[in-house]
Amino acid sequence: MGRPVTLFTGQWADLPFETLCQKAKLFGYDGLEIACWGDHFEVDKADEAYCRKKKEILAKHGLKVFAIANHLVGQAVCDCIDERHKGILPGYVWGNGDPEGVRQRAAKEMIRTAEAAKRLGVDTVTGFTGSSVWHLLYSFPAVPQSMIDKGYDDFASRWIPILDKFKELGIHFALEAHPTEIAFDIASGKRAVKAVSNHPISDLILTPLILVIRVLIMLSLFPLSVIKFSMCT
Repeated sequence: MGRPVTLFTGQWADLPFETLCQKAKLFGYDGLEIACWGDHFEVDKADEAYCRKKKEILAKHGLKVFAIANHLVGQAVCDCIDERHKGILPGYVWGNGDPEGVRQRAAKEMIRTAEAAKRLGVDTVTGFTGSSVWHLLYSFPAVPQSMIDKGYDDFASRWIPILDKFKELGIHFALEAHPTEIAFDIASGKRAVKAVSNHPISDLILTPLILVIRVLIMLSLFPLSVIKFSMCT
């Protein structure tokens, strides 16, 4: 059997779950990576009966589930929390909006996500981690290395306990390397993995599309002659 082709549902969370299943099958997908927002998969409701119902809907449309995704909550674990996060988080995670409280509730929700994944019968949760140092990417005024080091220390202190719980449950966490994350390219990805001591339950997803988009943006902003010149200097 060839490698299954799956659809991540997060970009279509405005569609009811069953409607998306119908469309995914029509488009030729083998299965889904189900987002934990919209009505696609609600962690706070995901008891045995809820998970059984989701699997029945998938089976009805000839689809399988290979992972669930909680990028939005994972983002809040390490981020510098502000009003933007209120728009992407469940109300019970946002709470009163106190930044540290949000981060701690997000961490607990990621553990509950792993528990829900186990009940659903999948062994992988994909997502983001957030970053306390992404805003320092444009290094002016000059950013001392110690500030970046603190960011990776913060990431490790918040995520190692989460990953330990994932390990207990037999669930993998797959971090999508992406702008705004502690791991946004190959170099930062390697450092992130090192920061959590090469935790055996963590994986890194590199999305080739992100690299392609960066090149296309550069080409749209600058004449090709300028790009050639800058690359040769």
